Amino acid sequence: MAERVVQLITCRHTNEGVGTKVHLIEGGVKIRYLGNKELISPEIVKLLKSKGLLGKKLKFFDAFCGTGSVSDSVKQHFDVAVNDILISSVTYTRGRLVAQNCTFQKLGKDPFDFFNSNNVRLEGFMFNTYSPGGSERMYFSEENAGRIDYFRATIESWYDGKKINDDEYHYLLACLIESVSFVSNTAGVYGAFLKKWDSRALKPIQFLKVESLDGGNLSLEYHNSKIEEIIAEVSCDILYLDPPYTQNQYGTQYHLLETLVLDDNPSVSRVTGSRPVTPTRSDWSIDFKTHIHFDHVIANTRAKYVLFSYSPDGFMTKKYIDACLKRYGKWETYQCKKIDYKRYENWKSKKGKSHFEYLFFIELKDKKDVTYASPLNYIGSKARLIDKIRDNLPVNKIDTFIDAFGGGFNVGINIDSKSIFYNDNNHIVSELMSIFKEYDTYKLLLYFRRQIKRFGLEKENKEAYYKARDYYNGLALKKRDPRLLYTIIMYGFNQQIRFNSDFEFNNPIGMRWLNDNVLEKIISFSRAVKQKNVLFHDCSYTELVQVVPPEAFYYMDPPYLLTTGAYNDGKRGFTGWNEATEKEMMGFVDQLHLNGNQFMISYVLEHNNISNDAVKSWISEKGYTVIELGPHHVSKHVRHECLIVNY
Repeated sequence: MAERVVQLITCRHTNEGVGTKVHLIEGGVKIRYLGNKELISPEIVKLLKSKGLLGKKLKFFDAFCGTGSVSDSVKQHFDVAVNDILISSVTYTRGRLVAQNCTFQKLGKDPFDFFNSNNVRLEGFMFNTYSPGGSERMYFSEENAGRIDYFRATIESWYDGKKINDDEYHYLLACLIESVSFVSNTAGVYGAFLKKWDSRALKPIQFLKVESLDGGNLSLEYHNSKIEEIIAEVSCDILYLDPPYTQNQYGTQYHLLETLVLDDNPSVSRVTGSRPVTPTRSDWSIDFKTHIHFDHVIANTRAKYVLFSYSPDGFMTKKYIDACLKRYGKWETYQCKKIDYKRYENWKSKKGKSHFEYLFFIELKDKKDVTYASPLNYIGSKARLIDKIRDNLPVNKIDTFIDAFGGGFNVGINIDSKSIFYNDNNHIVSELMSIFKEYDTYKLLLYFRRQIKRFGLEKENKEAYYKARDYYNGLALKKRDPRLLYTIIMYGFNQQIRFNSDFEFNNPIGMRWLNDNVLEKIISFSRAVKQKNVLFHDCSYTELVQVVPPEAFYYMDPPYLLTTGAYNDGKRGFTGWNEATEKEMMGFVDQLHLNGNQFMISYVLEHNNISNDAVKSWISEKGYTVIELGPHHVSKHVRHECLIVNY
C-alpha cells in the first residue's frame, strides 16, 4: 500500500500549529491535531475576500495542509493544491476535499452501515503492535485494534478489486483516521500512550464520516514532500504557509497514523512502537533552519500572493517575518492581523491565558525587482541606490560583472550576470564577505551563537565585548577567523569595520547585536550569494584585468575625495585615496574604454559646495556621460551622487 499511495499523491509536508486542540465542531474536523486551523479558517477566507481574490479562478496552494481545514474552507473559491510531509495528512485532506464526490456506486452498499453493522476483527499489525493483544502497548484496546485492522484490510481489498475509486479510497482512509482518534488511548497525539485506560478508549470503535463543506467543483492537486524542495515547481497564485512553530516533530507525534495509511508493517522501536521517522523529520521544527527555509520558500515560490499563519510562541519573531516578507513583497500590500482564539487547555496550561496567531498577507514583487542587502554595515553603501544603478545598466546582457571596489557587496549581489567578480583591496573585508558563500548558512549561524555565548556578548556589555575583541586581536594574523570578527562586529558601534595601522580591530562597544533585521540580511544574502557564480578577490582593482574575461563590465565605487571614510584615510594599514590615486583610476578607466569595455562609476562630483573640477574636466574631455541620481541621504547628510558611464 505504501508504494501505491506515493504514486497516487505527488510530493510534500505538514503541520499546523502549537498546542493540541480538540475540535468537535458541527460540520467540521473532529480529529485532534496539533495547531488545527479549523477556528481561524473563516478569517483566512475573509481576508482573501477583502483583497478581491475570490471568484477569479486562482490556484491556492496549502503547503502544510495538516487536516485540510484551510483547503476545505477555500475549495469553493479556488483550484487547490495541497502538500504535507506526512502522508497521513495528505490522505486525510484529500478525503475531506472529495467527500461529496463519493457515491460508492460500484461498491453497491454504504460502507459506513456495513462496517458499523458487524463485529468482525482481525489480529493484524495494529492488534499485535499497538494493543495488549500482541504487545505491552496500550494505544488501543484489543477489540478496537482488531476492528481497525479489519477496517484497513477491507478498504484495501475493495480498492484492489476496483470496487472503489481513488477518491473513495482516500475518503475511507480519512474516515478511518478520524474514527481511530476517538478510541486512541493517548493525550491527543500518538507520540506515546497513556499508562491507564481512558474511558473513551474502552468504548467500541465506530466507523465515522469525515465532514466536509459543500461546494467546490474544482481542480485538486496533491503533493507529499518537503515544501522547501518543491516550492519552485508548484504553479500557484496564492501560497498559504502554516509551518510548525516549535520543536515538535509531527512525524514522531503521528507515527501511528502514518503506519495506518501506509499499511506497510514497519519495524518499530522503543516503548512507543514508533516507525522510523527520519524521512518525516522537518527542519521547520529547528531554530534557525526554519528562518532559512522561510526565506527560501518566499524567494522561490511562483505565487503572486502569500498568506502566512504563525504564532508568537514560534522560533521566528514577527520582526524577522516582517523583514523577510517585505524584502520579497510590495510594502504597500503588507498586512498583519492578530487572530485570537481559545487555546486548548491541558494540565500544563495557564487558565485564562489568551492566545492568538498572526495572519500575514503580502503581494510579492517580480523577482527581478527584489534587492538584497549586505550583512555588513559598510560606509558608502549603495543599498538605497540599487534600483537606480540597475535601471542605468546597459541594455545588453552582462555576462561578467566586476564589482571592483566591492566593499559590502550591495551592488554586485543584485546584478543578474553569469559570473560576478567581487574585489576589495582590503583583504579583511573580502574575507568577511566570502564567509557567507563559503559556509553553510545554518552552521554559520550556529557558530555565531556559540561565540556569543562563549564571550557573553550582549547589547552594551563592555566587559564581554572588549574581552572578545582582545582575544581576536591577540591571535596571529593568519589564525584570525573572519567568522569571529563578524560576530564581534555585530556588537560594535554601528556595526562598523575599524582597524588601526597594526591591523587591530578597534571599533568601540555599540548598542547593536544579532537582531532580527541583521539575521534576515545574513540569511537572504547568504542564499543569494550561494546561488550566484561569485568569485572573491582582494587585489588592487588595476590587477583584475589579469584574471577576468576581456569583455567584462566594470562597476567601480571608489572612495570620493570630497568625502571621508575610515577605509580611505591611509591610516589603517591599507592604501589610502588621494589626488594621485584618483588620477591613476582615471587612466585605468580610459584604458578600459579603449579596450572596448563598458563601465559605470559611482561618484560624487559636488559636496558641501565644493566641486571636484579635475574629474569634471576629465569627463568632459573624454566624452563620458554623467547620470545624476538626485539627493541621497547618508546618515544625517544629503549627498548628490551620480553615475559616470561610457555607453
